[in-house]
Amino acid sequence: MNLLPFGPLTPYRSRRFLPSDLDFGDELVISPLFDQLETRSLGCQSAEALEQWLLDVDELGSALDQERALRYIAKTCNTENAEVSAAYLHFVECIDPLLKPRQFNLAQLYLSHPYRSSLPRPQFDVFDRAIQLKADSYRVENIPLETEEAITVDQYTTVTGSLTVSFRGEEKTLVAMGRYLEDPQRTVREETWRLVASRRLVVAEQMESLFDRLLELRQQMAGNAGFRNYVGYGFQLRGRFDYTPADCRRFHKAIESTVMPVLRTLQRERKSRLGVTALRPWDLSVDPLNRPPLRPYVDSSRLEAGSQEIFDRLDPVLASGFRTLREHRLLDLDNRKGKAPGGYQYTLSDARLPFIFMNSVGLQRDVETLLHEAGHAFHALACRDEDIALHREPPIEFCEVASMAMELLGARHLDVFYSPPEAIRAQRMHLEGIIIVFPWIATIDAFQHWLYSHPRHTRLERRAVWLELMDRFGGDVDWTDLEEERACLWHKQLHLFHHPFYYVEYGIAQLGALQVWMNAEKDLPKALQDYQAGLALGGSRPLPELFQRAGCRFDFGLKTMRPLIRRVAAELDRLPAG
Repeated sequence: MNLLPFGPLTPYRSRRFLPSDLDFGDELVISPLFDQLETRSLGCQSAEALEQWLLDVDELGSALDQERALRYIAKTCNTENAEVSAAYLHFVECIDPLLKPRQFNLAQLYLSHPYRSSLPRPQFDVFDRAIQLKADSYRVENIPLETEEAITVDQYTTVTGSLTVSFRGEEKTLVAMGRYLEDPQRTVREETWRLVASRRLVVAEQMESLFDRLLELRQQMAGNAGFRNYVGYGFQLRGRFDYTPADCRRFHKAIESTVMPVLRTLQRERKSRLGVTALRPWDLSVDPLNRPPLRPYVDSSRLEAGSQEIFDRLDPVLASGFRTLREHRLLDLDNRKGKAPGGYQYTLSDARLPFIFMNSVGLQRDVETLLHEAGHAFHALACRDEDIALHREPPIEFCEVASMAMELLGARHLDVFYSPPEAIRAQRMHLEGIIIVFPWIATIDAFQHWLYSHPRHTRLERRAVWLELMDRFGGDVDWTDLEEERACLWHKQLHLFHHPFYYVEYGIAQLGALQVWMNAEKDLPKALQDYQAGLALGGSRPLPELFQRAGCRFDFGLKTMRPLIRRVAAELDRLPAG
């Protein structure tokens, strides 16, 4: 049974090592392939032979990675299908534990190979570093812990994907309820917000228990790897060679000093324009002049076609890339019951094609989400010809430059969906969103640093720290009589459960994206050329070099941040609110 949105995919390169009809979910099929590669490594008597061996290793790795991706995609598209869930869990429970020691052995064979130093430089410098990191991070005793971690995360996905509410006689997903938070009638917004928050509170105990177990597993894995806690281990796993936890803390302070004053100004203006005595949580998404919500499209086919027109206007290479996704049906955009929340782009490594998953319900943020995920897709397509898989895997901090810059570049063509005044309104909403998201990024990242540096904390201590961070970065919002809802707000941030320490990347990348945006204001063709040149490097160069090639500076201190935030604030002053 195939419940994928797309049909069979062809490998991008004709296979040299693997037969074309293997079942990559069968342990008995996979093990002999690793045996062959381990034996063959001993016979590589030149740099050229070693490089070909690496390509064969990558061929197997890409096929296995794609098999996992296909099962994950099917699972997130159909969370209530037992057969699909079982297929995904089989890979997690049976195939992943088999792969990890075998992949570690191949890494060790490479690192100790006499011809390793003869491979061409600097092409293999970053590759060497990444393989060494994987070898250093590997611990056989962590394999069952990682399996249990993946199963626990899957439980979070299943629970959150199943949440619905009854609203006006209809069953609706929590994502679908988001549109009612833009309703000009405050009573409708309040009813919506309270209904969704109450539904989340029903599973709050389950969320806390799941996170308790994840925290325990991650602390144990860190200890097995020789770390005092998960902070250092998490940084190592994420390959953060170019910044430290101390840099992250400085970033939080920079957000506090540069962004928070702008956020509070925007909140004062919103309160005044809405004519309310205090901003409540249900007042944060509605138009501040109480105009009807922006409705850019009715169904996802229009979202898809309008986005194609934006890329047609921007650049022929980008336009062709998005057309490829449409032709291969590599888009699943509609929100529906039983679909996992959120959005993502997942690269199918063997076909070297990107797939975009999201939950569109007809809002402006859906347009921004598709532009964002398309930026990731363009990144995957730009480095498609890199045959070393690690060279097609850019660091997350630069992946998000690709996506966030595309949001900003695409915003200049929002008239595809709107009248000219509405397009200006949408552009302003997007820039306000950038100001709003920086403090949220600081909140989530600072929370994670505390969580994992205090692994034996109690739930009450966790709650207190979360509320302190909400005070520090939440601005001027009135949470009277909503203490429990506020204390549990972090449960909806799936990164905390799925991807520990993955969130600050959005803030670092946003600074890069804003630099691309400012470059485009001066010289759009040059900015697009630099942007695409950066994407084409994939993960073949260190993070600062990727930023530099895209026309940006890799820095997230005050020196870089202050002028960018001032420029956003100036643009908000220029764009009329009404």
